[in-house]
Amino acid sequence: MPRRKLQTQGLALAMFLVLSVYIQDLSARELRIDPATLVAVELAGVGVSATAGAPLVLLRHLETGDVVPILIGLDQARAILMAMHGVEPPRPMTHDLASNMISALGANLERVLVDELVGNTFFGMLELRVPGQEELIRVDSRPSDALALAVRTGASIHVAPAVLVAGEDLDYEGLPDRQVVTALGITVVEAGEDERQALGLPDRPGVLVRRLIGAAARSELEPGSLILEVNDTAVRTPMEFLEAIRGTDADRKVQIRYWQQGSERTLELPPSAGAREPRQPMISA
Repeated sequence: MPRRKLQTQGLALAMFLVLSVYIQDLSARELRIDPATLVAVELAGVGVSATAGAPLVLLRHLETGDVVPILIGLDQARAILMAMHGVEPPRPMTHDLASNMISALGANLERVLVDELVGNTFFGMLELRVPGQEELIRVDSRPSDALALAVRTGASIHVAPAVLVAGEDLDYEGLPDRQVVTALGITVVEAGEDERQALGLPDRPGVLVRRLIGAAARSELEPGSLILEVNDTAVRTPMEFLEAIRGTDADRKVQIRYWQQGSERTLELPPSAGAREPRQPMISA
């Protein structure tokens, strides 16, 4: 085996041993809630507080479709937006570095947990599967950092019911530009003129499909398609797409009309379609 490869493997092993010790220290905090009571959600996007203008992360309940905002920091909001837009910085930023380290060490970030709200502080955990260890390792984390990692790794997101209730009274609105939203496993962005021309899309209101996961990725819908309507309601922006899905009754499927390869088509998905599947890569345009 070449010497350089041996050195690289040796460095990775050393990093793994150091990280394992570090993780054991960080995992001292116990979950503040029974894991069985956590609720699966989808990271729908980033918005702003309608009153204070502060950044918010928007979480969509996979069963009811309710959207709940949580206050986050500006840096974390920027990190989440970059990942949702598929922007790769010239050099790894903090969350990219953490994601790369987890991958390089052979570990897998399986779940992100937001387990409690105390005062105005949210508590979060990373749930990692580490080679050679049967039990999952939980690492204490700020929820905003954990969510930024979830977007990069495809980890599922689970929150305490109290967290969902805490954000119910927060009014939010979409970003003024470059909106990006994920709902039902479909990530959509604004459809600019250049993209419409390049993809041969019609001059009609709609949002551009950027990525797909889960049930949406197994459907006939493809990245580069233009979503025109949700439940017979025209959608002109990513936030309108999210709100139309949010307004769907929990016991009915969401009907999506879209333009793809020169014709209109229809797709029906259940509200839970945004559920992540373990180790499933995202399909991108």
